[in-house]
Amino acid sequence: MSAVSETPKSGLDLVKWLLVVVILSLIVVGNYIYELSTLERAIAIVVLVAAAGFIAAQTTKGKIFLNFAKESRTEVRKVVWPTRQETMQTTLVVIVATIIMGLILWGLDAILLRVVSFFTGLGI
Repeated sequence: MSAVSETPKSGLDLVKWLLVVVILSLIVVGNYIYELSTLERAIAIVVLVAAAGFIAAQTTKGKIFLNFAKESRTEVRKVVWPTRQETMQTTLVVIVATIIMGLILWGLDAILLRVVSFFTGLGI
């Protein structure tokens, strides 16, 4: 038994996605072909990306993505973010733990280097 639920696909969705790909390809190709000022290029790119995004949002997958984005935004608003003091304390703990582990590993490395040098006779 499969738990995967298929979303109904329409032929129009395929046409919309092809149009999105064509528009995005047009941006790349047009950027190399046409000699426009930086401002004109930026405006053209923003307009074409917005058009491609609008068309993509009209597809089934696009609607699912928009719904997911809205739900994610709602969930992010529910998060209890740490205060500045909690963030600074946690950062300090991480820095101190990193320094301690670094010193421990440095010490172990030095000890192992001396042990290997003793057994191999190489005065490293």
